[in-house]
Amino acid sequence: MSIETKLNHMGIAHTSISLLQNKDGVSVWRVETKENSYIMKCFDKVEHRREILNYQILTSLEIPTLNVVAHTASSIVLEDINRSIYRLGTVEDMNDPQTATLLGMWYKTLHENGREYSKKHLLYDECDSFTLENISKIKEQTKTSDLHIWEVIEENFDALKSIATKQLKTLTYNDFYYTNLAVARDNSSAIMFDYNLLGKGYVYADIRNVCTSLGEDAKTAFLLAYGEYNEQEKVIDEVISPLVTLHFACQREKFPSWASDELEAVKEGRLLMAIKKLL
Repeated sequence: MSIETKLNHMGIAHTSISLLQNKDGVSVWRVETKENSYIMKCFDKVEHRREILNYQILTSLEIPTLNVVAHTASSIVLEDINRSIYRLGTVEDMNDPQTATLLGMWYKTLHENGREYSKKHLLYDECDSFTLENISKIKEQTKTSDLHIWEVIEENFDALKSIATKQLKTLTYNDFYYTNLAVARDNSSAIMFDYNLLGKGYVYADIRNVCTSLGEDAKTAFLLAYGEYNEQEKVIDEVISPLVTLHFACQREKFPSWASDELEAVKEGRLLMAIKKLL
């Protein structure tokens, strides 16, 4: 189905369409009408279409997000940030305590409002990628099969998996970066958008995901705005997060730089120490 046909099916009379991005089976378009402009995302792959439902989930749970104008089974039309009360996030926002405070408030709402929903519904969960099969692929593709750490993981896999899966879960964003950030022009609020990796997980995974991108003052402001969380989750995260990152990295044709620290943690013994601490 063409873009024009999809728009007609949704009752959107457009004057022009322009392609903004086309990557990994997801195309992003700007749709101009006589009165307004919108952003349309089209998903070729079925697994990416969960983002359509995720927008609906967040709206139903009163978690602030972009307005959804219309959708089909494989596409969604959203308000255009350039024509909204928001502006796109910038790299400077990562060092801005005011923006970080607003982020802390949004994440707190996400986690508090999403807890009950996550208990009752099947959702994307990063812990699901922690399997013996994926561990085997990681050690082979990183050429680290001779390291003792893999033997320790395999011998204690059931215990590690049990600890990770039994942790209290809630809705988690899982994909923090300033390019997915929108800040209100009057600095009254901030939201994250793009929800392909939205799922369920433990709170600290999101907190770590945000804080690793923030400057020190912004990090302090974020944590102060967020408030209390279970710091014991950090011990679990120090084991699960590197393995999940390596799993995704090993799916790439070329090993990505964003997983280099996790690979060094394997080689230098830092991950092994974290596993022993958790056990």
